[in-house]
Amino acid sequence: MADLRILLVDDHPVVRAGLRAMLTEFADFSVAAEAADGDAALRELA
Repeated sequence: MADLRILLVDDHPVVRAGLRAMLTEFADFSVAAEAADGDAALRELA
């Protein structure tokens, strides 16, 4: 089980995909959700 759950927030889908790919290399990280902007990120957290 991952120790840190991450919410990726960036307006560029390619950047989010790259970050997700990079973070999956680490067993301690898990990408819980993604959002394209701050409003979407807040909705994910609610």
